[in-house]
Amino acid sequence: MYTEWRRMHRTGLRREQVARRSLYERTRMFKVYVSTVMPGFLQTPAYAKALMSAITAFQGTPDDVEEAVRARMERNRVLRSANHQFVMLLEESVLRYRIGDAEAMAGQLGHVLNLVALPNVRLGVIPFSANQRDMWTLEAFTVFDDARVHVELLSAQVTVTAPGEVVVYLRAFERLATLAVYGAEARALISDAISTLG
Repeated sequence: MYTEWRRMHRTGLRREQVARRSLYERTRMFKVYVSTVMPGFLQTPAYAKALMSAITAFQGTPDDVEEAVRARMERNRVLRSANHQFVMLLEESVLRYRIGDAEAMAGQLGHVLNLVALPNVRLGVIPFSANQRDMWTLEAFTVFDDARVHVELLSAQVTVTAPGEVVVYLRAFERLATLAVYGAEARALISDAISTLG
């Protein structure tokens, strides 16, 4: 299913945050890949506000950013639930692209460092220096319980549920996961990104 963002956001961004809550609560395993911005699950209020403000301005949709940020933070409580597992892959570019000012970005990266310690979160960073890359950079996507995929395009969200197509995203996710670094190496890349904000 192909749904245009301007249709989803016709009354603002808050509605979408609330509408996804039940899907997030019933999903047990999330697999998230991003190449440009922090996954919503990891966003701080300041980062989310900067990003949602940019989206609202670009799309020309009603400005309900403050309410949308609150709804996203409420929805993100699922991240701290032991009943949910998260595997998130971030291209190193996500750590480097500045959304908001330096203070918002430093706070965001510090927040990610804290979340890496959660027992139900596995965070991988695909470094610029990844050798013999056999999987190219893709559009952002989230896999829900290996049965549904949301793909984020500039103009729309694509929802994939056909098993033969879902498996393509799962295969891509597995390949991307082999390129990532985890644990201390991932934390070092995040810390380095913080140090460059000075």
